[in-house]
Amino acid sequence: MIKPNRNRYLVAIITLTLLVSGCSSFKKLSFSPKLKINYDEQGYYNAAKRLMNNGRYYEATEMLEELESRYPFGRYAEQAQLDLVFARYKSKEYEAARAAADRFIRLHPRHPDLDYAYYYRGLSSDLSGKSLFSNLLPIDRTQRDPGASRDSFNDFALLVESFPDSKYLSDARLRMVHLRNKLAAYEIHVARYYLRRGSYVAAANRGRYVVENFQTTPAVPDGLAVMVEAYQQLGMPELSEQSFNVLALNYPDYPALGKDGSFDIKRTKIGSRPSFVNSATFGLFGRSASK
Repeated sequence: MIKPNRNRYLVAIITLTLLVSGCSSFKKLSFSPKLKINYDEQGYYNAAKRLMNNGRYYEATEMLEELESRYPFGRYAEQAQLDLVFARYKSKEYEAARAAADRFIRLHPRHPDLDYAYYYRGLSSDLSGKSLFSNLLPIDRTQRDPGASRDSFNDFALLVESFPDSKYLSDARLRMVHLRNKLAAYEIHVARYYLRRGSYVAAANRGRYVVENFQTTPAVPDGLAVMVEAYQQLGMPELSEQSFNVLALNYPDYPALGKDGSFDIKRTKIGSRPSFVNSATFGLFGRSASK
């Protein structure tokens, strides 16, 4: 007989899967694939704006696409393309929003609101590939492929470089800091994996990469700790001691450092192993266990 408390994770996953399929079906049934109305150009645009003002972004995308299809060279065509970026983003269709932003940038390289397209391309890049599970389950996104975060960082960097007077500049810079921290955390995640596997050269290289390329991020002391442990395991005491000294001097309260000058990586998450539940659910549930 299966005990409920031992099967709760499986029940949660099945329930969420049903919710996802249900939401997907609802979305398909709620909106007609083709609009069966006839407006003039301004009528389409006004209708799309009303839908967006009411939070009905998915329907607004249909209206904007219909407007551009019927009036590709009309006076609202450019604005409809720009509004489509926003409507796609608000509909959580992030890959489509990025594609719409790319298209607008390509077609209108001198548009006065070009910074708007770059800004929403950056927002959409970071969220592309995000699913309903990302919101409902305790998934650490720093352990996922960092490609989307890297694309987003580059998008915001282009915005900052190309539009120094943009009203989105301040927010873009803050997001770049966050993305850089996330990219550094991913490198530490990979280094931790290499430590668990006994691939100490690879772990040391990852740790050094973080220290050299992600200065000012919270991951730097973790990178140093990885280097201390990896060089110890490789039988390279001088490099291990150098890394230890830098860690102790700059981060004296780091958990792996003992008051007696000792070093124990088990006190941090870096030397941890995934628990049985964590492994069985592909990292979705369960805490890590000590080495």
